[in-house]
Amino acid sequence: MFFPRRTLRHALSLLVGLGLTVGLLTPASAADGNPATPGNLTGYGFDQCLAPTQKAMTRWMNYSPFLAVGIYISGNSRACRSQPNLTPDWVATQLRQGWRLLPITLGPQASCNPRFPRYKDDPLINATPGANNRYGKARQQGRAEAVKAVATADALGIVAGSTLWYDLEGFDSTQTRCRESALAFLSGWSFKIRDLGYVSGVYSSAGSGIKVLDDARVKRPEDFNLPDRIWIARWDNVADTSTSYIRPDGWLPGNRMKQYMGGHDEVWGGVRINIDRNFLDLGTGSVAPEETHCDGVRVDWRGYPPLTVDATRTGKVLALQCLLQEKGLYAGNVNGVYNPRLITAVNAWQEAHDLPVADLWSRKAWVTLLADGWHPVSKIGSAGPQVRRLQRALNAANHLRTDVTGVVDDGTVAAIRAWQSAVGLEVTGVMSKAHWDALLSGAR
Repeated sequence: MFFPRRTLRHALSLLVGLGLTVGLLTPASAADGNPATPGNLTGYGFDQCLAPTQKAMTRWMNYSPFLAVGIYISGNSRACRSQPNLTPDWVATQLRQGWRLLPITLGPQASCNPRFPRYKDDPLINATPGANNRYGKARQQGRAEAVKAVATADALGIVAGSTLWYDLEGFDSTQTRCRESALAFLSGWSFKIRDLGYVSGVYSSAGSGIKVLDDARVKRPEDFNLPDRIWIARWDNVADTSTSYIRPDGWLPGNRMKQYMGGHDEVWGGVRINIDRNFLDLGTGSVAPEETHCDGVRVDWRGYPPLTVDATRTGKVLALQCLLQEKGLYAGNVNGVYNPRLITAVNAWQEAHDLPVADLWSRKAWVTLLADGWHPVSKIGSAGPQVRRLQRALNAANHLRTDVTGVVDDGTVAAIRAWQSAVGLEVTGVMSKAHWDALLSGAR
């Protein structure tokens, strides 16, 4: 769910009215061109206390299975208050590289949580019921924390429409005032996050914060502003968004993610980071728009054999004519006939791509043609026309074939690994720039 954007000036005016301040703010132009995050994704993410260095992020983009990263941007109860790497430039760079960001706030915690406060200036959630028993002070705290989080996000270039997550650590939900004040706080958070044009998310343990939110959703929805999305902490080592602690219909479809593995070290591209692992299924999930070519010519095949002048009126010749026409090289009819105009287009492509110039259209030529175009890093969860091109080119390379869906799934990863092994490249299951360059050259 997305809401109209409010300006940073509006957020700052609220901060002033609440007597609050934010750290270093940068011009609004820092966000120019940044997409709302995390967008639509079915895939893997990690979170870590300290935002990693740029070198680490680049290596992990090129080697790890992760597309999303949790970053602690706000909240006085954060363990990593100092975030030297977290700047508007860092945010913009990660978004350009294809990372999906999960901005986290860890502020006031439940009044019965024995691990908090951490410092002298991080108050707990106020557990005073108030005259009307609605925990108004806790709601006010939640709204204030949302204002700070939005201002910080905006200053970092995390634009409206993005999901901002509140981290409410596990607590004893059997204690009434502790539970009710936590719900009131999260209600204030969700109300103000949405009011300021962002999407409200809440992270908490499945058995406490998430369970009480789900109970409120079913039994008392009129009493609380519920989050748009939930991030379930359930370390069961199962990469899905399920948990037995909440009802199966809660925040579905498209509004759940799960932290399914707790803190541990992982090494990707030679870089070690201590992380939690997450599985995301947000928005519409990873989907690719449908494509049409040359008024309905089929270009998606599980095999692309060599073609000669004897190959007439076949689906593969139609595909070749269509694709070369889209490249501006073939000017004839798309009729499935390997005709002189097609040979001229074939030779033009071969010459431009350092291939033997001949009437024969080889598997290598297929790979170069099918892979041609925009080629960002692609891994599990990536989706779009570039993935369709990747899947077609892998099928043309003729090792392990995959369905042409436009989404990198387990089958596509297996095909990537088979191709990488066959051509003598590092086997990662991720299509980095170096791998794309090899594919674009026709390596098979």
